[in-house]
Amino acid sequence: MSRSAAVTSMMDVKGVKALEGVQSFLRRDEVFDFIKPVENPLVDTRKNILLYLEGVSVSFDGFKAINDLNLYIEPGELRCIIGPNGAGKTTMMDIITGKTRPDEGEVWLGSNLNLLKMDEADIANAGIGRKFQKPTVFEALSVWENLELAMAGVRSTWGAFRAIMSSSQRDEVKRVLALIGLEKSKNEPAGKLSHGQKQWLEIGMLLMQKPQLLLVDEPVAGMTHQEMDRTAELLLSLAGEQSVVVVEHDMEFVRSIASTVTVLHQGHVLAEGNMDSIQSNPKVREVYLGN
Repeated sequence: MSRSAAVTSMMDVKGVKALEGVQSFLRRDEVFDFIKPVENPLVDTRKNILLYLEGVSVSFDGFKAINDLNLYIEPGELRCIIGPNGAGKTTMMDIITGKTRPDEGEVWLGSNLNLLKMDEADIANAGIGRKFQKPTVFEALSVWENLELAMAGVRSTWGAFRAIMSSSQRDEVKRVLALIGLEKSKNEPAGKLSHGQKQWLEIGMLLMQKPQLLLVDEPVAGMTHQEMDRTAELLLSLAGEQSVVVVEHDMEFVRSIASTVTVLHQGHVLAEGNMDSIQSNPKVREVYLGN
């Protein structure tokens, strides 16, 4: 075969492959790679510790927001973190999620992922989801579309709505809808939901990412008593599937969900134990609960 004929043959092969690629992309029965869930890195929990903070300290303009903090969260555990304003609760979550770098100490997910060597996006992809106090949902989109957009592996709005969901992905959205109690509202715009329902939707959006650890900041602030009870049921149902760390000020709510409570004071663990031992601890009563 002459050189020109060989080149022409190679171009024909490339052209066929390119055409096949375009035709494959245009297929509506195909679940594309960019919507398929991304496998999280292997998290080694053989030592029965999912989240590990030891000797962590950080200062801002001379103020020590976190001071030699040690915290250990087990797989599937539901842990409540309480403490007065300025105790370091938000800074602690910022450190875990990579938003703030400590001056010293160690932070690990399992025994093989050093979170201090990872950026925020990598930490989220590794399996840590964070819910802030104020719910952040796409109010113009339906409840279903919010969950679909949050699905693990989706990286753009265009990509989410161009591709066809598989039956297993649809089943996952339905499962999460049932879990957060919003099946009847699945076609409603998220902006029409109550405050509590928006909180549940955002938790559902995090669950679509299949996290191993959920950080939840003051989930019942501004809720009715009925919404608080439903939120307690939801968080309790999540424990076991993933670890859940809840930062909360409402002691009645904390008592309803907590098996282990950690009290932070001046960036350090002041006390840790069940709710009864925490409420009877004289140091905790002095600095936080009041006499």
